[in-house]
Amino acid sequence: MGLEFLKQIKSKAAKLNKTIILPESHDERVLKAAEILTKEKIVSVVTLGNEEKINEDAKKLGVNLTGIKIIDHSKHPKFDEFSNIYYELRKKKGMTPEQAKETLKHDLFFSAMMVREGLVDGSVAGSFASTADVMKAGIQIVGMPEGISIVSSFFLMLFPDKTYNFADCAVVPNPDAAQLADIAISTADNHKKLTGEEPLIAMLSFSTKGSATHELADKVIEATNFVKQKRPDLKVDGELQFDAAIIKSIGKKKAPGSTVAGKANVLVFPDLNAGNIGYKIAQRLGGAEAVGPMVQGLKKPFFDLSRGCSVDDIVNTASIAALMS
Repeated sequence: MGLEFLKQIKSKAAKLNKTIILPESHDERVLKAAEILTKEKIVSVVTLGNEEKINEDAKKLGVNLTGIKIIDHSKHPKFDEFSNIYYELRKKKGMTPEQAKETLKHDLFFSAMMVREGLVDGSVAGSFASTADVMKAGIQIVGMPEGISIVSSFFLMLFPDKTYNFADCAVVPNPDAAQLADIAISTADNHKKLTGEEPLIAMLSFSTKGSATHELADKVIEATNFVKQKRPDLKVDGELQFDAAIIKSIGKKKAPGSTVAGKANVLVFPDLNAGNIGYKIAQRLGGAEAVGPMVQGLKKPFFDLSRGCSVDDIVNTASIAALMS
């Protein structure tokens, strides 16, 4: 299922003719991924840096960069314009025009501006840079859409017979009820984009429908109500225990009449402790293929990679970025 699903993702991406920027050209994994993405015509690839140096590195690696656009961002004709835009965005925070220019020399920030201004459809970075740096560039420059209060993440969890989205397993340590609702909404929309399925959202807890009384369960109940108010078009239920969310017989017993219980495909964890532990149990003991984390809650795809990522991880993430743009 995992390989087949990813094959479908790449096939769908190939039909969209999207352009994805992979800014970290100094990482050999990025150059190898760029070659695969281009050869297989999944997306058009842009990378940043000194063209001569990049071509030299590619030659040593035996990588063919034909068809890949290389931009020396410090010499780009829009560099000054981008610096001015960034200065205007950040001047209330004390940014000076000189600081804006220095910051835009950094590949992450320039790639974020390329995404913001529509020169590319999305960015995939973080094989070298830290998550904090990737998030900073994305939040400051790409920005969040109206109505979404939090940048979060999700994992595609690929099982033999079903694909789930788990959130948030990587970014937000302890979301409040409103933030948890926005995580659920972002994840549901992305589940639809990537799988084509109707999202069925389970807001997870250690309690199902009042089986326990505690402020931690109250947060999940409140978040569920926020989702219903903000997006009445979505099917959501909570609070639900994990088994009630995914097993039909238990869902019927514990939450009779629920449109979600027993068949959820979007699983929203109450905090990062639960989410991170949950996806790793599913991956390591349950045999799921975990694809991600994918950053969500920004206006356009600006994805963060694990610094331990493989070439295939970069290819898969770029393919997903194309579908989410």
